[in-house]
Amino acid sequence: MYQDTTMYRFAKAALNLSGQSARQVALRQKSDLSPDFHAKYGPPLLIAGATFCTAVWAYVITSTGIAWNLSPVGKVQPKPWQEE
Repeated sequence: MYQDTTMYRFAKAALNLSGQSARQVALRQKSDLSPDFHAKYGPPLLIAGATFCTAVWAYVITSTGIAWNLSPVGKVQPKPWQEE
């Protein structure tokens, strides 16, 4: 009998905790922003981000002097065979 009441209390506490967590998540998910925020600012932000990313990579590729070594074709030669 003791085990049944302990399990009942544990289940009751777990359900209360999950209900409280659900309320906290719902409260956090509630947004102060207007519903059309993404429609209004989304495309310009996306374009600005893509432009910035492209500009940074263009600088890295052209101006930093990194040797990329994209293809080993013509650069790697086999050593001549040596007989002993």
